[in-house]
Amino acid sequence: MSPEDEASLLVIVVDVNPIWWGQQAQREPQFTLSKCMDAVMVMGNAHMAMARTNKLAVIASHCQDSHFLYPSKSWRDGDNGGNDASSSGDGKYELLSVANNLIAEEIRNVMSKTEVRGNSTDTLLAGSLAKALCYIHRVSKELEVGQELKSRILVIKAAEDCALQYMNFMNVIFAAQKQNILIDACVLDSDSGLLHLISFCKLCNNLTQK
Repeated sequence: MSPEDEASLLVIVVDVNPIWWGQQAQREPQFTLSKCMDAVMVMGNAHMAMARTNKLAVIASHCQDSHFLYPSKSWRDGDNGGNDASSSGDGKYELLSVANNLIAEEIRNVMSKTEVRGNSTDTLLAGSLAKALCYIHRVSKELEVGQELKSRILVIKAAEDCALQYMNFMNVIFAAQKQNILIDACVLDSDSGLLHLISFCKLCNNLTQK
Protein backbone atom coordinates (compact mmCIF):
# COMPACT_ATOMS: atom_id res chain seq x y z
CA MET A 1 0.00 0.00 0.00
CA SER A 2 1.38 3.42 -0.97
CA PRO A 3 1.44 6.36 1.49
CA GLU A 4 -1.28 8.03 -0.57
CA ASP A 5 -3.61 5.12 0.19
CA GLU A 6 -3.25 5.50 3.95
CA ALA A 7 -4.58 8.41 5.99
CA SER A 8 -3.66 9.08 9.60
CA LEU A 9 -6.17 10.86 11.83
CA LEU A 10 -5.15 12.29 15.20
CA VAL A 11 -7.91 13.50 17.50
CA ILE A 12 -6.68 15.55 20.46
CA VAL A 13 -9.09 15.90 23.40
CA VAL A 14 -8.06 18.77 25.67
CA ASP A 15 -9.45 19.29 29.16
CA VAL A 16 -10.28 23.02 29.31
CA ASN A 17 -12.09 22.98 32.65
CA PRO A 18 -12.00 26.68 33.65
CA ILE A 19 -12.06 26.02 37.40
CA TRP A 20 -9.08 23.66 37.30
CA TRP A 21 -7.10 25.96 35.02
CA GLY A 22 -7.92 28.93 37.24
CA GLN A 23 -6.62 27.08 40.28
CA GLN A 24 -3.59 25.95 38.31
CA ALA A 25 -2.76 29.54 37.35
CA GLN A 26 -2.63 30.42 41.03
CA ARG A 27 -0.31 27.50 41.80
CA GLU A 28 1.95 27.83 38.76
CA PRO A 29 1.43 31.09 36.84
CA GLN A 30 3.89 29.97 34.16
CA PHE A 31 1.67 27.01 33.20
CA THR A 32 -1.59 28.27 31.73
CA LEU A 33 -4.30 27.00 29.39
CA SER A 34 -2.94 29.34 26.73
CA LYS A 35 0.49 27.71 26.87
CA CYS A 36 -1.08 24.26 26.86
CA MET A 37 -3.03 25.13 23.71
CA ASP A 38 0.16 26.45 22.11
CA ALA A 39 1.76 23.04 22.70
CA VAL A 40 -1.32 21.30 21.29
CA MET A 41 -1.12 23.40 18.12
CA VAL A 42 2.58 22.65 17.71
CA MET A 43 1.86 18.94 17.92
CA GLY A 44 -1.09 19.23 15.55
CA ASN A 45 1.00 21.16 13.05
CA ALA A 46 3.75 18.53 13.18
CA HIS A 47 1.22 15.75 12.56
CA MET A 48 -0.34 17.44 9.53
CA ALA A 49 3.02 18.45 8.08
CA MET A 50 4.33 14.87 8.13
CA ALA A 51 2.11 13.74 5.25
CA ARG A 52 -0.41 15.29 2.89
CA THR A 53 -3.05 12.73 3.85
CA ASN A 54 -2.72 13.28 7.60
CA LYS A 55 -5.81 14.67 9.31
CA LEU A 56 -6.35 16.45 12.62
CA ALA A 57 -9.22 17.19 14.98
CA VAL A 58 -9.13 19.02 18.31
CA ILE A 59 -11.95 18.77 20.86
CA ALA A 60 -12.29 20.92 23.99
CA SER A 61 -13.62 18.90 26.92
CA HIS A 62 -15.48 21.26 29.24
CA CYS A 63 -17.35 20.90 32.51
CA GLN A 64 -20.57 21.76 30.63
CA ASP A 65 -20.15 20.26 27.16
CA SER A 66 -17.71 19.23 24.43
CA HIS A 67 -16.77 21.56 21.60
CA PHE A 68 -14.90 21.06 18.34
CA LEU A 69 -12.06 23.55 18.12
CA TYR A 70 -10.87 22.15 14.79
CA PRO A 71 -12.28 21.53 12.29
CA SER A 72 -14.95 24.10 13.16
CA LYS A 73 -18.19 25.06 11.49
CA SER A 74 -16.68 28.38 10.46
CA TRP A 75 -14.00 26.73 8.31
CA ARG A 76 -14.78 27.54 4.68
CA ASP A 77 -13.52 24.17 3.41
CA GLY A 78 -15.88 22.18 5.58
CA ASP A 79 -15.32 19.54 8.22
CA ASN A 80 -12.71 17.30 6.62
CA GLY A 81 -9.57 17.98 8.64
CA GLY A 82 -7.32 17.30 5.68
CA ASN A 83 -3.99 18.75 4.67
CA ASP A 84 -4.36 19.87 1.05
CA ALA A 85 -3.18 23.47 1.32
CA SER A 86 -0.26 24.88 -0.57
CA SER A 87 2.62 26.80 0.95
CA SER A 88 1.88 30.40 1.90
CA GLY A 89 4.15 33.39 1.44
CA ASP A 90 5.83 33.05 4.81
CA GLY A 91 6.90 29.47 4.12
CA LYS A 92 4.28 27.77 6.30
CA TYR A 93 1.51 25.53 5.07
CA GLU A 94 -1.53 27.74 4.70
CA LEU A 95 -3.66 25.11 6.41
CA LEU A 96 -1.46 25.12 9.50
CA SER A 97 -1.92 28.86 9.89
CA VAL A 98 -5.67 28.50 9.36
CA ALA A 99 -5.86 25.69 11.91
CA ASN A 100 -3.94 27.70 14.53
CA ASN A 101 -6.16 30.73 14.06
CA LEU A 102 -9.35 28.66 14.23
CA ILE A 103 -8.28 26.81 17.37
CA ALA A 104 -7.32 30.07 19.10
CA GLU A 105 -10.60 31.71 18.08
CA GLU A 106 -12.76 28.76 19.10
CA ILE A 107 -11.11 28.35 22.50
CA ARG A 108 -11.69 32.04 23.19
CA ASN A 109 -15.35 31.63 22.26
CA VAL A 110 -15.74 28.58 24.49
CA MET A 111 -14.16 30.25 27.52
CA SER A 112 -16.01 33.55 27.02
CA LYS A 113 -19.37 31.75 27.10
CA THR A 114 -18.53 29.79 30.24
CA GLU A 115 -20.77 30.28 33.26
CA VAL A 116 -18.98 28.86 36.28
CA ARG A 117 -21.35 27.49 38.90
CA GLY A 118 -19.98 26.16 42.18
CA ASN A 119 -16.45 24.83 42.50
CA SER A 120 -16.76 21.40 40.87
CA THR A 121 -13.87 20.52 38.56
CA ASP A 122 -15.58 17.57 36.86
CA THR A 123 -14.96 17.46 33.11
CA LEU A 124 -17.20 15.65 30.62
CA LEU A 125 -14.29 13.54 29.41
CA ALA A 126 -16.30 10.43 28.53
CA GLY A 127 -18.63 12.48 26.34
CA SER A 128 -15.68 14.09 24.59
CA LEU A 129 -14.13 10.70 23.85
CA ALA A 130 -17.45 9.46 22.49
CA LYS A 131 -17.58 12.51 20.21
CA ALA A 132 -14.04 11.73 19.06
CA LEU A 133 -15.04 8.16 18.16
CA CYS A 134 -18.07 9.41 16.24
CA TYR A 135 -15.88 11.81 14.29
CA ILE A 136 -13.39 9.06 13.45
CA HIS A 137 -16.25 6.89 12.19
CA ARG A 138 -17.52 9.77 10.06
CA VAL A 139 -14.10 10.43 8.50
CA SER A 140 -13.65 6.73 7.74
CA LYS A 141 -16.92 6.73 5.81
CA GLU A 142 -15.79 9.68 3.70
CA LEU A 143 -12.53 8.12 2.51
CA GLU A 144 -11.88 7.48 -1.14
CA VAL A 145 -12.22 3.94 -2.46
CA GLY A 146 -9.17 1.86 -1.52
CA GLN A 147 -7.94 4.32 1.11
CA GLU A 148 -7.46 3.19 4.72
CA LEU A 149 -7.56 5.22 7.92
CA LYS A 150 -5.32 4.81 10.95
CA SER A 151 -6.73 6.69 13.92
CA ARG A 152 -5.64 7.47 17.44
CA ILE A 153 -6.85 9.72 20.24
CA LEU A 154 -4.69 11.76 22.57
CA VAL A 155 -6.32 12.84 25.84
CA ILE A 156 -4.77 15.77 27.70
CA LYS A 157 -6.40 15.51 31.11
CA ALA A 158 -6.29 18.23 33.75
CA ALA A 159 -9.18 18.00 36.23
CA GLU A 160 -9.79 15.22 38.73
CA ASP A 161 -11.65 12.03 37.86
CA CYS A 162 -15.41 11.92 38.12
CA ALA A 163 -16.67 8.58 39.44
CA LEU A 164 -20.09 9.18 37.87
CA GLN A 165 -18.52 8.83 34.41
CA TYR A 166 -17.15 5.35 35.10
CA MET A 167 -19.68 3.36 33.07
CA ASN A 168 -19.68 5.80 30.16
CA PHE A 169 -15.90 5.78 30.17
CA MET A 170 -15.78 1.97 30.07
CA ASN A 171 -18.21 1.93 27.13
CA VAL A 172 -15.99 4.37 25.24
CA ILE A 173 -12.86 2.27 25.89
CA PHE A 174 -14.52 -0.93 24.68
CA ALA A 175 -15.84 0.85 21.59
CA ALA A 176 -12.34 2.15 20.80
CA GLN A 177 -10.85 -1.32 21.24
CA LYS A 178 -13.44 -2.82 18.92
CA GLN A 179 -12.46 -0.30 16.24
CA ASN A 180 -8.69 -0.73 16.89
CA ILE A 181 -8.35 2.92 17.86
CA LEU A 182 -5.46 3.71 20.19
CA ILE A 183 -6.03 6.09 23.11
CA ASP A 184 -2.99 7.83 24.59
CA ALA A 185 -3.14 9.96 27.72
CA CYS A 186 -1.23 12.88 29.16
CA VAL A 187 -2.27 13.62 32.77
CA LEU A 188 -1.29 17.10 33.89
CA ASP A 189 -2.10 16.84 37.58
CA SER A 190 -2.91 13.93 39.89
CA ASP A 191 -2.98 10.32 38.73
CA SER A 192 -6.10 9.19 36.89
CA GLY A 193 -7.77 5.92 37.75
CA LEU A 194 -10.13 6.23 34.79
CA LEU A 195 -7.30 6.53 32.30
CA HIS A 196 -5.54 3.55 33.91
CA LEU A 197 -8.53 1.53 32.72
CA ILE A 198 -7.26 1.98 29.17
CA SER A 199 -4.00 0.12 29.95
CA PHE A 200 -5.85 -2.48 31.98
CA CYS A 201 -8.30 -3.19 29.16
CA LYS A 202 -5.44 -3.42 26.65
CA LEU A 203 -3.67 -5.95 28.88
CA CYS A 204 -6.82 -8.04 29.28
CA ASN A 205 -7.40 -7.94 25.55
CA ASN A 206 -3.84 -9.10 24.79
CA LEU A 207 -4.11 -11.95 27.30
CA THR A 208 -7.44 -13.01 25.80
CA GLN A 209 -5.98 -13.08 22.28
CA LYS A 210 -3.05 -15.22 23.45
